[in-house]
Amino acid sequence: MKQSKTKSIEEKRKAFKAKINGEGIVLPGAYNALTAKQIQQVGFEGVYISGAALSASAGLPDIGLLTLSEFSFFIKYITQAVDLPCIADADTGFGEVVNVVRTVQELESIGLAGMHMEDQVMPKRCGHLPGKTLISEKNMCAKIQAACSARKDENFLIIARTDARSGEGFDNAISRAKAYVEAGADLIFPEALQTKEEFKQFAKEINVPLLANMTEFGVSPLMSAQELFSIGYKIVIFPVSALRVTMKNTQVLYQEIKNEGAQKSFLNKMQTRQELYDLIDYDAYAKLDKKAANYKLKNNESK
Repeated sequence: MKQSKTKSIEEKRKAFKAKINGEGIVLPGAYNALTAKQIQQVGFEGVYISGAALSASAGLPDIGLLTLSEFSFFIKYITQAVDLPCIADADTGFGEVVNVVRTVQELESIGLAGMHMEDQVMPKRCGHLPGKTLISEKNMCAKIQAACSARKDENFLIIARTDARSGEGFDNAISRAKAYVEAGADLIFPEALQTKEEFKQFAKEINVPLLANMTEFGVSPLMSAQELFSIGYKIVIFPVSALRVTMKNTQVLYQEIKNEGAQKSFLNKMQTRQELYDLIDYDAYAKLDKKAANYKLKNNESK
């Protein structure tokens, strides 16, 4: 059972924002509460919640099929499971300007430290696939302004993602990013930059903190967090890494069980029962249950 929080969500958001404006932060991706708890257990200082990973874990492609209610349902399990600040993918804001207002209100209320939304037309596509279509710069700026106005806590981060690099070119991506900063975005997320030099040039052009996406098997070069921090990026996310590792290894496990009718050769690759219980704090719940049973027994005896 999670310990009592030493900081309120407002305090955590303020500290998170200060860290971003300072040395920067690495955010591994969680696709459920259990992986978020592992991120905290290892010692990271924040969690990233990927829309692609949430969609995949629901057996769906990353094309905007999950609704705001479904996103919120999954995300709330994560924010309640850890004491770390979490930021989440909000796709296109789940609609037009009025929908963006509702999205910010909902995601802020469930304990996130921030969210990002992109400038794609619905139905959207994965950021590292071709064929993306963008809404107008004016429309995206209106969404950003609405998002900033809708938040109650000024430290709830509004992150604007632009997918312009692949469809409109690098220069237009820079131009859009500057407009999004003027509209009030706290950070810019340039998706699918194609070279290290583009990452460097983007950082030189934009005067707010930047988010770098180090997703695997995409069009961007894989760079270390230290390298990205050194050129000016402040958040580095690894959105789907855990999901990909998990799926690859479970595929091999299932094949072994299919072929051999046993899983014994995988025992040394498994999280033990005790390790799982420690992660989910099983003993704390057992103690609470025992305490409740004792209270009920004493109460009945006193009657």
